[in-house]
Amino acid sequence: MADHFTAIQIPQQRSYNSIPFPSVLSPNPTTTAVPVSVSHLTETIKTQKPFLDSLLHKTGAVIFRGFDVKTAKDFNDVVEAFGYEELPYVGGAAPRTNVVGRVFTANESPPDQKIPFHHEMAQVPEFPFKLFFYCEVEPGSGGETPIVLSHVVYERMKERYPNFVEKLEEHGLIYTRVLGEDDDPSSPIGRGWKSTFLTNDKSVAKERAAKLGMKLEWMEDGGVKSIMVPIPAIKYDKSRQRRIWFNSMVAAYTGWEDARNDPVKAVTFGDGEPLPADIIYECLRILEEECVAVPWQKGDVLLIDNLAVLHSRRPFNPPRRVLASLCK
Repeated sequence: MADHFTAIQIPQQRSYNSIPFPSVLSPNPTTTAVPVSVSHLTETIKTQKPFLDSLLHKTGAVIFRGFDVKTAKDFNDVVEAFGYEELPYVGGAAPRTNVVGRVFTANESPPDQKIPFHHEMAQVPEFPFKLFFYCEVEPGSGGETPIVLSHVVYERMKERYPNFVEKLEEHGLIYTRVLGEDDDPSSPIGRGWKSTFLTNDKSVAKERAAKLGMKLEWMEDGGVKSIMVPIPAIKYDKSRQRRIWFNSMVAAYTGWEDARNDPVKAVTFGDGEPLPADIIYECLRILEEECVAVPWQKGDVLLIDNLAVLHSRRPFNPPRRVLASLCK
């Protein structure tokens, strides 16, 4: 690492068992001319891949700061350099637009809205293992992407609400969402059924939904209600040998709200029982208490292990443009 990257400290970092969260890497000024070109960065990523993989495994999130990543195309090159397989965005709720290659806009919901903590696509069986975010235009103010370690949330919830966590482990969760025909960019969950299932054909949509464990109920206005089969809310992270809070419970219960959706009905226990509001809001408080919110700087690339870390988005004053890429 000494030859290529230098680990820097930033004020927002936290430390868990003496491990910084997140890890922040910058160019090593003694060996590298600054600014570091994207081609130099991508070559370094390829040669340092084992080091970067083990760092991500250890810390859960890595920020690359101070590299000359200026455009969406540059960001796409950085993502490609890691060699992870792309995950098509099928079944996710957020409205997104493809920008270039494997790069999409992050959730396009309005700037005054907060996007609650979630593991990316935890509400469907096939989810990404790695997430990349890139700051192309830094926010006027606000707009951080807070991150939090999932096993820490699990441990705190288990200690505080053992019976609730036991019921979650036993029954899992059912997520229900009403989708319009087309995308609604005014909603954080406004992705219509046509772009959710990448088809205009209802029978193809039904087939694709079934593969994801979703049942569709068509509505008179052309929209559809999608109901997930019960899905685990707690997972076991084998590689780190710990349990994780792998769900979108708080996000759905506090944030899946628009003209079509009532968030309280968006998520229930797997046996259909409603969730206790007081515990959901206490979980939200724990997430906020344990999270790290690093202000974006132009050119930042954030790599997240989606099994280890939940993320969210704070409201912001424009401009802000953060791009994303999802990998298997």
